[in-house]
This record gives sequence, structure tokens and C-alpha cells, in this order.
Amino acid sequence: MLSVEAAVTAYARERGAPEEIWGIAALLHDYDYERYPIADGEDKKGHPYIGVANLQTLGYPKLIADAILGHADYTGVKRTSDLAKVLYACDEITGLITAAVLVRPDKDIANQTLKSLKKKFKDKGFARGVVRDDVRRGAAELGLELWEHVEFVLKAMQAKAAELGLDGSLIQK
Repeated sequence: MLSVEAAVTAYARERGAPEEIWGIAALLHDYDYERYPIADGEDKKGHPYIGVANLQTLGYPKLIADAILGHADYTGVKRTSDLAKVLYACDEITGLITAAVLVRPDKDIANQTLKSLKKKFKDKGFARGVVRDDVRRGAAELGLELWEHVEFVLKAMQAKAAELGLDGSLIQK
């Protein structure tokens, strides 16, 4: 979630949007995921429905609730706000980038290249949980070419490398 926050707040900064609000949505978008597995869309008893219901009870803005619901296609909630589109676009790709860094010998995102990410993206066996179609759809919803979006997210994560634990400090010395 910290990686998603890094990417989403970078987009907020670029677009002149409220970084704090966008960052909160990014940090909270999956907070209920482990405790309440994905719902089927009809029972609304799993992720992200329970998390959003809790956030609404606590008074979080509709903008955040709608963005969190919209990041899961099966909810049927349309992504109409810039925040919702950015959150969706950043969610899956940050997972692929993190996985790519963690398999590097140096575990340092500073040395991660876009060229290497393109190869990892094409390898369906790598980071199987990352839904490539969601990544493509997210970039398209932002009106961006896929690799322009991926490069933006990579740079946002590189700027927060130490906070994300992706600065090579995970290597045992």
C-alpha cells in the first residue's frame, strides 16, 4: 500500500490534486483485504465493501469511498474521478515493480530499468497475481501510453525507495 501511495501522491502532485486525500485513499484501499477476502460482487460482504462501510461510518469522504470501490472491477462502481482512475491504474503495476525489484540481486529500485520491467511484464509466469489487462486498462483510463505510465510509477517509487524498503537495504550483509 505504501508503493501505491507513492505513485498516487506523485500523480496528485502532477495534477494539482490534494495529495493528502489521494494518499489516504491509496493507503486504505486494501486495508480490509486480508481479513475479508474478495467478495463476488453480489454478497458485498468482502473486500472492499467492508472496508468502505467502515470508512463511511468514520466519516471519510465519498471521493475516497468511491475510489476504493472503483479499484475492484467486480464492484461495478465506475471510476469517474481522477482519484479513482489513478488508484486503479497504480494498484497492479506497483505490485509488478515491487516483485521485479525483489528478485534483483541488489534489491535496489534505483537500478530497476523500464526495459527490464517490459520483459517481466511480458513473462506471464512472473508475478502471476498481477493482472496485466488491469494495468493496460488503468493506463488507458488515464489517457496515457502504457510504458509512459509505468515509467511514471517507477520514478515515483524510486523517489521513496528507502520508505518502501526497496533501496537495497534488504540484502543481508
